[in-house]
Amino acid sequence: MRVRSPLSFCILFLVTFTIIVGCVNPATYIKTTTETDTSSSAVAGAVRLGFSAWPGWFPWQVAQEQKIFQANNVPVDLKWFDGYLESISTLTAGQIDANSQTLGDTVNSVSGGADQVIVLVNDNSTGNDKVIVRDGINSIADLKGKKVAAEEGTVDHFLLLLGLKKAGLSPQDIQFVPLETGKAAAAFVAGQVDATAVFAPFTTQALKREGSKELFSSKDFPGAISDHLVVTRKFVEQYPDRVQALVDSWFATLEYMKANPDKAYEIMAKRAGVSVEEYKQYADGTQIFTIEENIKAFQPGSDLTSLQFAAQEMSKFLKEVGLSKTQPDLSKLFDDRFVQAYMKGLGKRG
Repeated sequence: MRVRSPLSFCILFLVTFTIIVGCVNPATYIKTTTETDTSSSAVAGAVRLGFSAWPGWFPWQVAQEQKIFQANNVPVDLKWFDGYLESISTLTAGQIDANSQTLGDTVNSVSGGADQVIVLVNDNSTGNDKVIVRDGINSIADLKGKKVAAEEGTVDHFLLLLGLKKAGLSPQDIQFVPLETGKAAAAFVAGQVDATAVFAPFTTQALKREGSKELFSSKDFPGAISDHLVVTRKFVEQYPDRVQALVDSWFATLEYMKANPDKAYEIMAKRAGVSVEEYKQYADGTQIFTIEENIKAFQPGSDLTSLQFAAQEMSKFLKEVGLSKTQPDLSKLFDDRFVQAYMKGLGKRG
């Protein structure tokens, strides 16, 4: 939703975006119970769409509050998860129809038997996943023997491992402290660990520790972390029109955000639990994909810009590190007909 195989340089991936901060710092507090957005009508037949704390997914909140789903004639029961991993398990259990999750986590779910389909690229992480360190740590080599907190099995854990590997260190060279993402940031601020690997908006909290700084980030491994709209195959087959409406709503939301940036920032910052100014700092760390970038990403290729290539590399890695016993069949994982249809619709309107 994972570190890179030694056979293929920098593929890191997954589980971006989890959990909730255990303290009530007003700049970082996010609700701590899974909830249905109260503005959602939750009418019978509504698409149950999950999302959680990641800058590339907060536009769904804009779509809800600005009635963009309604404008595209799709009732949506928008569900917020303070725990990203919980959103993944809820989709796997069929308790929601669609979710916002990473490519790596989706490959992992499929490896475990889930039947899911990626229909849209939301974004690539270009710096919003960070390894943050205390004063006195100035290189990755300086992490040797230090206490480093991260949520085990998440994208930021593997960002950490990827950085270690690049510096010639192994996981055994550090004292790894497994904590959920919010608690990892809080432990770092409290001085209980020397470094932490977290994603935005939890990076904001971690950097409040005096003397703290970013050591490296997903910006140093371009193309390695991508985030998506993922739906169950059953839902795609039964309701392709609703999937199309979701995709159309996403791009309509991006247009709204471009035309109304102040209002969009206000909505997203509130959902993230940070100030508008703090939220704006995330802008360069997340590359929201255009329709053209979506079309390109779904095409076959020989590097990480191709989702098919990236998924195969991630699948190899999962097996290599023991997170998956077998390599899954990924031949039906991607379905680009919805972004293709949106693109064709643009041509007709033009």
